[in-house]
Amino acid sequence: MRYTYSVTLEHIYISPGHNYFGRPKDGPGPHTTPDVAEVMACAGLGLLGDRYYGVAAHFNAQVSFIAAEVLDALADALNLETVAPRLPRRNIVTRGINLNQLIGREFALVANGDVVHLEGAKACSPCAWMDAAIGAGAHAFLRGRGGLRARILTDGTLHRGPVQLQTDFELDTTTLCAPLARPRLP
Repeated sequence: MRYTYSVTLEHIYISPGHNYFGRPKDGPGPHTTPDVAEVMACAGLGLLGDRYYGVAAHFNAQVSFIAAEVLDALADALNLETVAPRLPRRNIVTRGINLNQLIGREFALVANGDVVHLEGAKACSPCAWMDAAIGAGAHAFLRGRGGLRARILTDGTLHRGPVQLQTDFELDTTTLCAPLARPRLP
């Protein structure tokens, strides 16, 4: 991998169960979402202890990411003091990278001697629960900025804190909150 970028994994969340099923008016489920210092990433399976671990239907969502810059911009847009980073229900909150640039690309996260290779599978679309969990307008704001779903290609440990993001392609680090470009219809 030719290019290296310094980024931060601000939070790593795992949850044993789903909280956002059914209708928002029924309220979220009871499962805790601990913020852990590190987690084992298992190739083809997911994050050890997470609700999607080993679930074949979630092959493209073995781990999910959201950018802290997007959460900061969301708080500003909704006139909130802050958005609790666990509310969007992504596994990892990053700082320093526009995650949309990793869709369809392989990359590695390197920290403390551990290297985890991943492949950005697709954008993480927000659900209607975002308005209930965060505030009216969150769902619309997060369209195109909801994060990244990725496949885990190699086993390793992901660590909260500073990491090196390695790619074989150059990233634009000036567009941290830019939404996915939507194709124009003819």
